[in-house]
Formats: sequence, C-alpha cells, structure tokens
Amino acid sequence: MALIVQKYGGTSMGSPERIKNVARRVAKFHAQGHRLVVVVSAMSGETNRLVALAQALSRAPDPREMDMVVSTGEQVSIGLLALALQDIGVPAKSYTGGQVKILTDSAFSKARILGIDEAAIRRDLSEGKVVVVAGFQGVDADGNITTLGRGGSDTTGVALAAALKADECQIYTDVDGVYTTDPRIVPEARKLDTITFEEMLEMASLGSKVLQIRSVEFAGKYKVKLRVLSSFEEEGEGTLITVEENRNMEQPVISGIAFNRDEAKITVLGVPDQPGIAYQIVGPVAEANIDVDMIIQNVGRDGTADFSFTVSRGDLDKTVNVLDRVKAVIGAKAIEADKNLCKVSVVGVGMHSHPGVAAKMFRTLSEEGINIRMISTSEIKISVAIEEKYLELAVRVLHKAFDLDRHI
Repeated sequence: MALIVQKYGGTSMGSPERIKNVARRVAKFHAQGHRLVVVVSAMSGETNRLVALAQALSRAPDPREMDMVVSTGEQVSIGLLALALQDIGVPAKSYTGGQVKILTDSAFSKARILGIDEAAIRRDLSEGKVVVVAGFQGVDADGNITTLGRGGSDTTGVALAAALKADECQIYTDVDGVYTTDPRIVPEARKLDTITFEEMLEMASLGSKVLQIRSVEFAGKYKVKLRVLSSFEEEGEGTLITVEENRNMEQPVISGIAFNRDEAKITVLGVPDQPGIAYQIVGPVAEANIDVDMIIQNVGRDGTADFSFTVSRGDLDKTVNVLDRVKAVIGAKAIEADKNLCKVSVVGVGMHSHPGVAAKMFRTLSEEGINIRMISTSEIKISVAIEEKYLELAVRVLHKAFDLDRHI
C-alpha cells in the first residue's frame, strides 16, 4: 500500500474533539494498510498566544528564544494526536523536528531546511506505527531549535514527503481544494480537480492563502505529488497539484483569478535617464530587505524618467524612508506614495499557447471603467494594479469573461 504524508493545520487541531476527528481519519487510512506520517500545526490561535506572551516580556525578543517559545505549540499537538491515536488502538509515536533531525540553517524564525534524517521514521513505519511529526520546526547544526516561518508546517510536510519518497502528500485544511477564485467574492467559483505546480505557485505568490508558497516551491522542485483536501469533509478528492498539464480541449485557458489587497505603489519622479539608475533606486530597497513586485519606467523627452514599483503596504513607510535618504544622490525631483492599490491577476498555463488573453483582460476591465495603473506578466500570468475599490468588481467580471464559472 501507499506511503502517505498528511498535514493538518491549526484549525483541524483546534480542540480535543477536532483532534479526535483527525485521529479517526488517520486510523481509517492505517486500517487500509497505508503507511502514514502525520505532520501537525499548533492548535488554532496557540502560536499567536505564545507570541503575545513573549512580547509582553520583551519589546524586542531575541530570535533564538522566540523560536524556543513558539515551537512549543506543535509539541503539544503531536503529543495530543499520538495519545488520541493510541486511545483508539492505533500504534503511534510523536517526534519534534529536532528528534527527527530536520536540519536547518540558523536563520531563526525563517529557517530553511538543509536535510532530513528519516531513519527513525522508516523504522517506526516498518513496525506498523503512525509517525506524528511537529510541523514548522527543525534544528540547526548547533542543536538550536529553529522555526520555518508562518505556514511552515506545509513545508515540513512536503519536505518529509520528498525525503521519504512518499506516494502523495495530502494537505488538510479548512477548504476542500483550490478554487478558481475566492468563493466569498464569486459564489460561482469552481473547485479545480487539478492544477499545475506552476499555476499553484503563481496563485500562492499572488495572494491565494490555500498553500504556503515555500511548500509549493519545494513540491515542484522534488516532484512531490501534492493534494489539498478538507479536514471537515469525509469524502472528496480535493485538488491535485501536479507536474503534468492534464487539460482537455474544452478546459479554459485560464485556471484562476488571484488577487492581493496588500499593495502600495511608490513613484520616484524625474530621475536621470541613464544606465544604472534602476539599480540605484531598487538596490537600497533590496538591502533593507524589502521585496519589490511590479516595476514600470516611463521615459520623458527631457532626459528624465519616472520609476514606479510596488511593495507590500507594511513596507511602504520603510521604503519611503530608504528612498528619502538616497533622493539627492539619484537626483530625484520627488517621491510619491499610493497605498490605495490592489493587484488582480489571471493565471493559467494555457495562455502561452493562446493569444489574446491580455486583450480580453484589458477590454473586460475597460468596459467596467476600471483604469489599469501598472502591468506585469510572465508566461502563465498577467497582473494589473488597480484602485482597491474596484477589486471585487474586477475579480467578478474577469472570472465570468474567462468562463471560469463553467463546469467542465
């Protein structure tokens, strides 16, 4: 039978009754003869509680000690789930990230996995046990506990699946799969049976909260078969995220509409139009550990240019401060900021072989009087920055224009 890695998030582990439900689901797979590794997050709200405790004691908590504190949430979860499994007759053993030896670098709070020693897990699996592993955490070369950043349990699950060469990694969450867009905005949104890693990576990076982006990157790199399912529904196939492009002739060119409200635009006005000016602007921003997203440059007739780019709203003030310090050096006339923007994107691997996607997108928006402020593209996505007040309208009309409400 199959070797399966299952991951359950904080909502799935949110109470003793929900933990019992997870145990019953795991027991069903175990009874079918599957070998199971179960990765769990801290109980819903627990990580926030631990962070608040630390911040109540220190205005600037030491990153190493912070990881020591927040990693305890998952330790509680694995012990509780192992106990729940044992109580219904399923042999189970729990491990922290350090006990498994999920080796990471020493970047506390945002560590990256370097390797996994899966020997102990394989031994337990061969003895018929369900192995329960703490998500979100690992250990560095010096034995320090490290954490992988918010959403890191998804990455733990995928990394274990890759190391064990599992047949499938199943991510259980509070939704039953990946949808063409957010059903709260478009009730007609349709659950996708399959989506490619490329599309899922774009959807995750553009604001879809179904999967953590690092886990999708990891799964794509190591060809891990990934499936998103609901932990609150007994039946259903969820959405399979795969390398293969399984499309029939009737399937839409576009797979989904993604959006992100967390956008702010900065324009550096009147800089000299000369080689290196883009680096002189973006370089200091990057050195301040600020991610730049969409970029556009307009060249005037007077030998100057206006340079615009977007950052997350939380980084807006920090970015303006950085640019104020270099304003005189780069010869800028002014710096303007706009935090009333959002980003809307159409995503689909089919677009690189179907011309006219951009034209349809732009026409659809223009018919609704929605002005496009910035544009960025890749082989499988087109993103536009628009005023935030038009976000929901844009998502609805684009979803309809690309026939995403049509069941295949």
